[in-house]
Amino acid sequence: MSTTVPHAPAVARSRKVRRAAVSGFFGSALEYYDFLIYGSAAALVFGRIFFPDAGSTGTLLSIGTFGVAYVARPFGAVLWGHLGDKLGRRLALVLTIGLMGVATFAIGLLPSYASIGVTAPVLLVLLRLVQGLSAGGESPGSTSLTVEHAPDDRRAYYTGFSMSGMQLGMALGSLVFLPLAALPEQQLLTWGWRLPFLLSGVLTLVAYLLRRKLEEPEVFTGMRERAPLPFVTLLREHGVTTLRVAVCSTINVVDTIFTIFALAYATGTGAVSWPVMLAVVSLGNLGAVVLAPVAGRLSDRIGRKPVFVLGALGSSLSLFVLFGAIDTRNTPLVFAAGLVGMSVLYTMPVVVGAAWYPEQFPARVRYTGMAVGLMLGLLASGFAPALAQALGEGKSTWHPTVWICVGVAVVASLAALTGPETYRTPTERLGGR
Repeated sequence: MSTTVPHAPAVARSRKVRRAAVSGFFGSALEYYDFLIYGSAAALVFGRIFFPDAGSTGTLLSIGTFGVAYVARPFGAVLWGHLGDKLGRRLALVLTIGLMGVATFAIGLLPSYASIGVTAPVLLVLLRLVQGLSAGGESPGSTSLTVEHAPDDRRAYYTGFSMSGMQLGMALGSLVFLPLAALPEQQLLTWGWRLPFLLSGVLTLVAYLLRRKLEEPEVFTGMRERAPLPFVTLLREHGVTTLRVAVCSTINVVDTIFTIFALAYATGTGAVSWPVMLAVVSLGNLGAVVLAPVAGRLSDRIGRKPVFVLGALGSSLSLFVLFGAIDTRNTPLVFAAGLVGMSVLYTMPVVVGAAWYPEQFPARVRYTGMAVGLMLGLLASGFAPALAQALGEGKSTWHPTVWICVGVAVVASLAALTGPETYRTPTERLGGR
């Protein structure tokens, strides 16, 4: 009997961190499934459904609606960060997952422009804003919770599962559109495109049930005092750290260019069919599902900075290979560039960031700091596809866009090098206080 008692706290902690990791996995899967199906629909069909009178600029307007969610994300970050740092991580995470699921499901029920006129795109934009508001607290909350539950030497490993969920959600979001390619155009434009949005209800239910069983981390419940206004405290005491996280998180531009602009470019020029490009995106993300915990474990062993910088620079440079292969219609090389660039290289900074960003803040503003910093950086990602589309409009060129991605990666890497190395810091000492 006495031999089992000392192990009880370790067993309980192990159960909590596994539950947090699984919850983060499904929550991130839902968030990025929603992200990808919206982006795919915006690139492929929303121009004809919601902006039919716009002619050749319909795709540009459609992709532009993809970016509006990123305007709402910083506001969501302040809202959910306040709730998470004041009332608890669990409450905020339950609410974000519910709001996200309802908004995505509702998009699948929207009438077209042909049915209700300009009201249709207006409702689309409003629901997209709701998606952005909820996303402002989803991944920051789940990764902060996992970091706080995880053992000191495996924080990035466990947060890697949240990133695995993110990549699985994106892979599913691509795969679910593949069978729709076989539909006649009329059926695709009337009811076919709706199915991926309606199917999100399944992921929402699973994630919601898991979230209800979450427990608050001891580092949060044991705080002697909580910030009365976490956002104000964050700006006053941790402004530089927040700015660093924001700059580092702009590396997500690489992902939106890969998943959204590359799809629109390849299909718009006729170089590669959209089923093939969706398969490339799906395989790239499925590979990342497996490699995300591996990248996290690597950073637990050698540090956050080297893994982040290598992945950031490498993934941006891989875009030259990807788009060059698209132009030459070299399908095997398109697949290879997608797998190496996204499964291996891009996974590295994303997984590191999931652990490293919240590690740079103390517990009393950790949720807010992670959310605000990340969402400010993601603003660049949200509008990157529309900017890329505008730069290439009428010229069918990708070079300016890829050079911008390389520049972003260099700046993000420099910002990362100014940050603290936290992989050996005990959880209770993270954030310097």
